[in-house]
Amino acid sequence: MKIWINEQLDPSGLIYSCIACCDEEQAKACHESFENNLTETQKQQGWIARMRTVESWDEVPVSALKLN
Repeated sequence: MKIWINEQLDPSGLIYSCIACCDEEQAKACHESFENNLTETQKQQGWIARMRTVESWDEVPVSALKLN
């Protein structure tokens, strides 16, 4: 199983928001939304939107909103 994780991280690397799902298209839409919601100031400060995959729900951050 492939689980897609989208994260917004602050400049210190802390997860600000996180959504996990099994649907690739939904994950791509979420990533685009996370990217678009970052202001230019946030980007200059080091905020990032990251998308990655894991193989198990055990690897998903506890704070994640989990969508099926």
